[in-house]
Amino acid sequence: MSSIVNLSQADAANELMRLAKQIAHHNRRYHGDDAPEISDAEYDALVRRNNEIEAAFPHLIRANSPNAAVGASVDGSPLAKITHAQRMMSLDNAFADDDVTEFVARVRRFLNLPDDTAVALTAEDKIDGLSCSLRYENGVLVQAATRGDGSVGEDVTANVRMIGDIPGQLFPGEGRGPERQSALPGGAGPRPSPGSEIPAVFEIRGEIYMSKADFAALNAAQAAADAKPFANPRNAAAGSLRQKDASVTAARPLRFLAHGWGEASEVPGATQAEVMAAIAAWGVPVSPLLIRTPGADDALAHYRAIETARADLPYDIDGVVYKVDRLDWQARLGFVAKAPRWAIAHKFPAERAQTTLESIDIQVGRTGKLTPVGRLTPVTVGGVVVSNVTLHNRDEIARLGVRPGDRVVVQRAGDVIPQVVENLTRDAVREGYIFPDTCPVCASDAVAEAGEVDVRCTAGLTCPAQRFERLRHFVSRGALDIEGLGEKSIAEFIDYGWLNGPADIFRLRKHHDALVSKEGWKEKSVDALIAAIEAKRSPDAARLLFGLGIRHVGVVTARTLLKRFISLEELRDVAQRVNNSEYEATKEFYELAEIDGIGPIVSFALSDFFHEPHNVATWDDLLSEVSPPPYVVETRASAVSGQTVVFTGKLETMSRDEAK
Repeated sequence: MSSIVNLSQADAANELMRLAKQIAHHNRRYHGDDAPEISDAEYDALVRRNNEIEAAFPHLIRANSPNAAVGASVDGSPLAKITHAQRMMSLDNAFADDDVTEFVARVRRFLNLPDDTAVALTAEDKIDGLSCSLRYENGVLVQAATRGDGSVGEDVTANVRMIGDIPGQLFPGEGRGPERQSALPGGAGPRPSPGSEIPAVFEIRGEIYMSKADFAALNAAQAAADAKPFANPRNAAAGSLRQKDASVTAARPLRFLAHGWGEASEVPGATQAEVMAAIAAWGVPVSPLLIRTPGADDALAHYRAIETARADLPYDIDGVVYKVDRLDWQARLGFVAKAPRWAIAHKFPAERAQTTLESIDIQVGRTGKLTPVGRLTPVTVGGVVVSNVTLHNRDEIARLGVRPGDRVVVQRAGDVIPQVVENLTRDAVREGYIFPDTCPVCASDAVAEAGEVDVRCTAGLTCPAQRFERLRHFVSRGALDIEGLGEKSIAEFIDYGWLNGPADIFRLRKHHDALVSKEGWKEKSVDALIAAIEAKRSPDAARLLFGLGIRHVGVVTARTLLKRFISLEELRDVAQRVNNSEYEATKEFYELAEIDGIGPIVSFALSDFFHEPHNVATWDDLLSEVSPPPYVVETRASAVSGQTVVFTGKLETMSRDEAK
């Protein structure tokens, strides 16, 4: 990613286009589908990058800028739609104390306040839930809607009536909601204001969520019923609320906390804190951690206190929200495209937790890489139960000094990928972990190449752990592209003993009758598969070479090699004459290494491959079944001859390799 300083106008325009598409996609996945693909931290990084480029190139701001979007459209939802009387906004984010200080400074500048004028703020925990607006008319709940895209949401009125925390009738000054004392020392939620009258129209806005304990119980019930578990409490809450059958929602333990309001015929107070106290007095739950602070320093102190108590709170939170307390100041500050100028969300860094490393297992991947996986005593980190972490490689294990039995600190990097960041019992007297020098699956030698930290099994296709992944790669779209031979079929044929190497794919016709008799197969589908395989008996030589999975030989490199050597036999002959034991600079080495785009790394990788007897046997066996024609290089003049073409953004009609 280029720095803003070095970004050209063309590059900036391309990146803004790409970011707009990415952010819109992830908004749909998070808000519309309740199935996020990236972490909050990764999403926030995309938004920050977009904002930085827009600030540097304001004339390039797009009509579909992410800064103008809130949530996601509900066009595909099966629920009825509701247009919000007042748009439901989002919040800008702060990631450091300086961001919060600057937020208050911006408020002062906008309002033209003297430097010594106090700017009181409310501060409350930011619940990781589903935004919802509750419309009360004369104190009676008449409508409930999700945020949607901020303008139009989903009608969830019937479902919301099933949530015990949400009253169907507001009662002035009675405070009929549950008593909610603050979990922090000396703190408490807003004090009820006896006598607060109910306005004719008042929309209460807040978050629908599921507590950690209720989430654990729900997933235990899902497991007992052999049903798919929910990924986290937020997804569970969203999925439980967005039901056409309200009885499903009724069976789920959903809760609600108010954090603000929308349309109101009358506002019962002159400050944010006073109105929230009135809402609490009417019987609607508000956060027990909501307080009023005299300024930024006290707000930040409350942030620290909430951050410390975060792991022990009954629900998931991802930050603290600050709001200017005076409503007349809020009205003057107004809004930007999608967020109020008078509020900001101060996000937490990645959450950490302590647990015990019970064991270290070794997994073997397609290229033979041995990856250590730490098995943990399960611990909740950021709302997700973590029981496994990657330890990356033997150098990372040595750096951390971890051994089974150690007490470790685990962090979800970007709140997604679990990793060990600290070993708390490093100094304890215990035998060190010895990284294996043989493959745990096939017992072949496992070695690291010169200058590399990754240890790899040397057995290649003869290693059962690598066989499935390598065969899957061999038939993939970039390689032989055999239609109908997917992961499930490959695993099935390996189990039957029919597939041990790539050549066996072309012998599957011998098992035609046996396959027809297997469950899930019919003669028509078997015939189609055999026909697809037979159609690849004269494959493109570059695709065949790429499909063998030789390290560092991608599809472009394979084509480059065959442009020079024309046939696979000639390439093999040259590679076998490179001295791979001492990597001497032989004539053949230079013949390979000096090809533009190849170099010494690919040269030695080819040499390594063709000096392993089992790889040579696999190669010979494959070429006994297929006959790739000589590689033909066609050179034709065109409008782009001699030009450099750069592909940016998403390609709509072809893959990146096809475009190349």
